[in-house]
Amino acid sequence: MKIGESAENYLETILILGNRYGSVRSIDIANELDFSKPSVSIAMKKLRENGCIEMDSDGYITLTDKGRSIAEAVYERHTLLSDWLVFLGVDRKTAVEDACLIEHVISKESFEALKKHASKYNDLEKS
Repeated sequence: MKIGESAENYLETILILGNRYGSVRSIDIANELDFSKPSVSIAMKKLRENGCIEMDSDGYITLTDKGRSIAEAVYERHTLLSDWLVFLGVDRKTAVEDACLIEHVISKESFEALKKHASKYNDLEKS
């Protein structure tokens, strides 16, 4: 299933905040992304309707299996791309910003090739 860049960013943020704090509410997402609460509320409604998140009566957000799968894939791309760009000599701030752009447009085939190539360097560093 293909979802938009914005939805991917929200799901990745929910994953990160959940790992960091244990629980996530819309206000946490708004604060993390510096978005308005109404914008986040609209996005959460769409993610709920698409079966990517669930929200309990207290407003706590959890990823469904579908949402977690998407979020983990985006986070993996972001992490690998950021680290790889830093390895190549790019400033960390720039690398993170660029990785955020690239992670949404890179094909699965190209990402898998980069991942395979990067793992060779990881194996060499461990030797």
